[in-house]
Amino acid sequence: MLDPQFLLGDAEMQQFIAEGCLTLKSSLPASLHQDIYQRTEEVFAKEGNPGNNILPRIPALQQVFDDPVVRGALTSVVGPDYIMHAHRHCHINPPGSQGGGWHKDSYWGYRKVRYHRNRWVMIFYYPQDVTLENGPTAVMPGTHYYNDRDDKDERHLPVCGEAGTCTLVHFDLWHRAMPNSTDANRYMMKFQFTRLSEPSRPTWNIQAPGWPANGSAPSTKHRVVWSRIWDWHAGTPSRAKANGQIEQLSESLNGTLEQRLAATDALGALGEKAAPALDALLGALGDEAEPVRLNAAYALGAVGAAAVGPLLAALDDVREHVREHAAYALGAVGEEAVDALVAALGDERAHVRGFAAYALGDMGARAGAAAAAALCALRDDSEAWVRRNVAEALGTIELIPESSVPALAALLADEDEQVRFNAAYSLAHFGPAAGAATDELAASLSDENRYVQGHSTAALQQIGTPEAQGVLLHHLTAARWCPITTKETTF
Repeated sequence: MLDPQFLLGDAEMQQFIAEGCLTLKSSLPASLHQDIYQRTEEVFAKEGNPGNNILPRIPALQQVFDDPVVRGALTSVVGPDYIMHAHRHCHINPPGSQGGGWHKDSYWGYRKVRYHRNRWVMIFYYPQDVTLENGPTAVMPGTHYYNDRDDKDERHLPVCGEAGTCTLVHFDLWHRAMPNSTDANRYMMKFQFTRLSEPSRPTWNIQAPGWPANGSAPSTKHRVVWSRIWDWHAGTPSRAKANGQIEQLSESLNGTLEQRLAATDALGALGEKAAPALDALLGALGDEAEPVRLNAAYALGAVGAAAVGPLLAALDDVREHVREHAAYALGAVGEEAVDALVAALGDERAHVRGFAAYALGDMGARAGAAAAAALCALRDDSEAWVRRNVAEALGTIELIPESSVPALAALLADEDEQVRFNAAYSLAHFGPAAGAATDELAASLSDENRYVQGHSTAALQQIGTPEAQGVLLHHLTAARWCPITTKETTF
């Protein structure tokens, strides 16, 4: 049982929602981190980078993720039933390196609409002291909401700290390695964690009922976006209400970047009262600046029912970024958009079907059983991208297991490997209710894709029935990795 004292507070949650990163101070002894560093040096010298096998190669790493400080932060952000993802990696920044380029982590090369809501996070763990000299990871706070990076944006935050420092990072945050001017390797262990259930209540030490309106955030340009994410975390989605001059704000959408950002944010705070600015906000979905598009999407989501029809039309815009932000907006609308999105699942255009599936999935259980049933009917869709979004959406909605589980079990045999690993991970969301898919998951343990195997393992673990445990133990007995066996010590 985790002591509630280790859960994040409001200020820390506010920082993570706005900036996408939060540095944690480990409670573990320095000797543990020194041992992990030394073992890492030995593994790299003898074997090279162990990749996904870094944890069984250096089992002491598990103590880091069992640390109540780390568990408390993960519980606060991705819920008490979060799980560690099968992908993990040890990044080495060698002496004399020039660092790396800015990037977001990819989903192993696959196309995916990235979530704004916190369903997927990472921990960056550093087993040695990190200073500006030995090449820290630099993060660009707040950029987890953006697909693109502004080349003129010079903001960066070097992650420095004592050995044992852990940084909680939104999966989509822009980051890079900085140059290492020392004569020692700098290591960073990157582990991923995912949410298995949508929030129904706050899982942090909440004190304030809503997003703080005191200007204490690092900036104020996305207050409506942040407030919607805050409300989602608290399990109480709501639309903000405020007063403002709609005509004047609409005119500001033709102004400077700062004026457009302020106007879209202010219109979002007006909620349904911003309906007279609907056309102006729809135009802002195509703004040249992604931060403006982001604010416009959430402002349209706050408008509600009046925005649904035009947003559905925007799913067929010739510009990909307009279609994507329209999908974000429809997900933010919530229940009032469900019927129209379910109808859009039958559209002849694959991109419309795919974005409609994404928007419904982004709502979670609020999409309802009828939406889940309609998504199940698309398990044989002709387009892999549609099936990928369907498989993922069924897991976040997590309703009608009597239909969703068989549909996901069938998708485990899909020809597209991203569909397969989405389906396996979605079955993990259903837990014991996915027991009917045990045989299909057992077969997927031999899939040629390592993440289909890993996700299937997670699903069987979450199902937890004697049959599922038997399948899992049989597989793990054969797949067991001995962490002390090397080419020098084979007996």
